[in-house]
Amino acid sequence: MAQTVREKIIAIIAEQAMLEPSDVTETATLEDLGIDSLGLVESIFAIEEAFDIQVPFNANEPEASEFDISSVAAIIRAVEGLLAEQKV
Repeated sequence: MAQTVREKIIAIIAEQAMLEPSDVTETATLEDLGIDSLGLVESIFAIEEAFDIQVPFNANEPEASEFDISSVAAIIRAVEGLLAEQKV
């Protein structure tokens, strides 16, 4: 069965946080999950690879990025937006 965007992102984040996917909630921040800046960058790379997209993310200034990393749900929405743009 094919995974949804949400399921893939949660799996990537869970792997980075060394948690079970069921332990990752959409309201959690990466900080809540224990993901540091290096883990964030690795998560972004994994998301890019999994979805064959280019994430507009500046690791040196994540707060200035167009890619919202404020919560798991925000990351899901951002990836869905990038995928929708790719189809246009």
